Amino acid sequence: MTSSQLEGAATTTQVAKDMLRSGRQPRDYGERMIYNNYVVMRELKRWLDKPLTPSSIFEIHRKLTEGTLENPDCAGRFRLPTEDIVIEDERGRVLHIPPHADELAQRLQALCDFANESDDGEHFIHPVVRAIIIHFQIGYDHPFVDGNGRTARTLFYWSMLRSGFWMAEYLSISSILRKAPAQYVRSYLYTETDEGDTTYFVSHQLDVILEAIEGVHQYILRKQREQSAAAALLKPGSRLAQQINHRQRAILLNAMKNPGKRFTIEMHRKSHGTSYQTARTDLLGLVDGGFMNQSREGKAFVFFAVEGLQKKLNS
Repeated sequence: MTSSQLEGAATTTQVAKDMLRSGRQPRDYGERMIYNNYVVMRELKRWLDKPLTPSSIFEIHRKLTEGTLENPDCAGRFRLPTEDIVIEDERGRVLHIPPHADELAQRLQALCDFANESDDGEHFIHPVVRAIIIHFQIGYDHPFVDGNGRTARTLFYWSMLRSGFWMAEYLSISSILRKAPAQYVRSYLYTETDEGDTTYFVSHQLDVILEAIEGVHQYILRKQREQSAAAALLKPGSRLAQQINHRQRAILLNAMKNPGKRFTIEMHRKSHGTSYQTARTDLLGLVDGGFMNQSREGKAFVFFAVEGLQKKLNS
């Protein structure tokens, strides 16, 4: 989500989460960007045992940009000599001129060769640094008309996961980059103006990764606190414990955290990996218990918390 938002997707995180959980199709440009990113991140694992090739990068780019480009024919191919671009700031000042289109095939093949090198070779490069350099090079070369940033960050994750850093699947570097995009841009500029010394970019990205790891730890702590709160609501012998199960408890906690949020049967089914009938029974049970209301939007039923839910639960 944040990788797309970094590139201009205006969809809010909550709306994007609801879209992905409910399984509905994207409604606009921003949602399509997020949906494409989601699909590609889910598919990365099928590329982990294969060497990186220009063809696989084209496939990744095509999936990332499907339905988001002004010219759909630009997906999954190099930019053409007539499509040479420059990177400018908001004032129109030129910050970076990527290599000419005629050089892109050779440069991308060299990048693939670098990405596929063994980490135990004669010239050792730490796999995290290798992943960061892959990220840098796609952004620097700008081989595509659009979608270069999303492709670069996706290949970073591919390289990290391929090297055994399984926790990378749960790290959101884009959420960190989004908070300080100017630092992201400067790390490229410092490298370019200092004879291609990528130390600037590597240092910046290492800081980003560390902050993203801390974000995961904070997320885990937050979830643990939520579980403790849920356990308190369902303490043995309480009347509430006899009325709801752990999935219904998760819904109520989610509703308290996100006032006004709508829930659907399909969203609940996907979140908990259960059957449609079980998800339906869970939500209708909360309606019968007086915790949620039910209405219809189009063909789907939607559920939302009653007013004063927290007070009702506490009582």
